[in-house]
Amino acid sequence: MASLARLRVSRRLPQLARGIQTSADTTQLQDAPPSESSQPFTVKLHEDSFRAHNCDKPELDVQVSKDQLLGWYKQMQTMRRMEMAADALYKAKLIRGFCHLAIGQEAVSVGLEAGITPEDRVITAYRCHPFAVLRGGSIKGVIGELLGRQVGMSHGKGGSMHIFTPSFFGGNGIVGAQVPVGAGIAFAQKYLEKDTATFALYGDGASNQGQVFEAFNMAKLWNLPCVFVCENNKYGMGTSAERSSSNTEYFTRGDKIPGLQVNGMDIIATKQAVEYARQWTVAEKKGPLLLEFVTYRYGGHSMSDPGTTYRTREEVQRMRSTQDPIRGLQRYIEEWGVASEQELKQLDKEAKATVDAAVEEAKASPEPLVKDLWTDIYYKGTEPPFMRGREREEIHHY
Repeated sequence: MASLARLRVSRRLPQLARGIQTSADTTQLQDAPPSESSQPFTVKLHEDSFRAHNCDKPELDVQVSKDQLLGWYKQMQTMRRMEMAADALYKAKLIRGFCHLAIGQEAVSVGLEAGITPEDRVITAYRCHPFAVLRGGSIKGVIGELLGRQVGMSHGKGGSMHIFTPSFFGGNGIVGAQVPVGAGIAFAQKYLEKDTATFALYGDGASNQGQVFEAFNMAKLWNLPCVFVCENNKYGMGTSAERSSSNTEYFTRGDKIPGLQVNGMDIIATKQAVEYARQWTVAEKKGPLLLEFVTYRYGGHSMSDPGTTYRTREEVQRMRSTQDPIRGLQRYIEEWGVASEQELKQLDKEAKATVDAAVEEAKASPEPLVKDLWTDIYYKGTEPPFMRGREREEIHHY
């Protein structure tokens, strides 16, 4: 009787959904790469690279080329080198204040850029340095800004979070506040009848903010071309997702907005998901979509966080050794005959040289002058002829 009771209970238990695949090297080669480096060939993503909520999954067969794979590899290596340089400069006390690094999450920024156009818009939170470079900025401009130098992207007056390009609306310091701003940018795109999308990124730590859900509601109400992107790196500051969120499947939390969970450690999966999202919002005009990239940061939340008080060193080391996005892409390139280990080492050297040169140029740049406090207050070309200072009699001319 006891065994029969157990059988009846087991039949009532729900079927567990298959989890997302987060390994960086599970994509399989379908066709032999052609000799021509720009010619596409087919690879097949792991069947668990995506989980869908109220929408179809992207196709698992993906077209890539040797040039694309090598370009992504070099970009990811360069972005990691830049963040490692920022880490060293901070520890040398040349960078002060806030500094949040994205080491481990390179497949998200590079994959996002690979799947969109220069006219699309991106806005994110404070782990923003790679996005700023990929969206038209420069490594020298980012490092210069971190160092507080004139060569910085905001002339040394903005710091880690306040760097912009015409299509990148910054890192933003208020948790979750960039999400409604992203919805507003998407509203402007729709109002101006632009065939472009806005990608508004936030972390799992911001996912419970009320303004995030308000932005979801308005975006769906007006069917805005907005892709809400949750970079789920498992920890919001020092709190694990399981301790902060009753529902950790962030791609399901958009109410009537469909969602897609993505392996954020595989560059090919991230690029495929971004292209799917852009097709959804721009070409098919279906309104907003949620993307959740499951990824991981190796360092702490910021430079003041050692990152080991709320997780073990063994966990971080396991992720580094088994699921690293750059090492995963390296394995693809070598196993598929795209390039040799020596050729990749040469790309590594070039990435290091590029970052080292940018750091030296940034360090050589002077700090902002006192008079620079009175500039960049207005959008360029709209400045008044003079600016009142701290007292009525204090006048500063542009």
